[in-house]
Amino acid sequence: MIRNVVVGRVREGVPAEAIERGLQALRDLTVDGVEFRLVAGLDLGLREGGASFAITGDFVDEDAYRTYDLDAEHNRIRAEMFAPISEIILRVQFRLPD
Repeated sequence: MIRNVVVGRVREGVPAEAIERGLQALRDLTVDGVEFRLVAGLDLGLREGGASFAITGDFVDEDAYRTYDLDAEHNRIRAEMFAPISEIILRVQFRLPD
């Protein structure tokens, strides 16, 4: 199992509603032939210096992750809903223990 973790910080003045629209678009995303579990949310602000949002996605294997990563709708959401509002986005993929 592969876990994809994404954290991002948005530009100053971006309303939470704009971030939530992008997160919901990802929650609603389906990719033909790929089953995955995606969880996404806004930072609660419980600790100073955190990111603005986080996204985790679990995929059966590397091929499933790559198919998701190359999906046209996924990339449209990234380009249109996250790129314009984000200061920085970091991501990491790692294997979950069996």
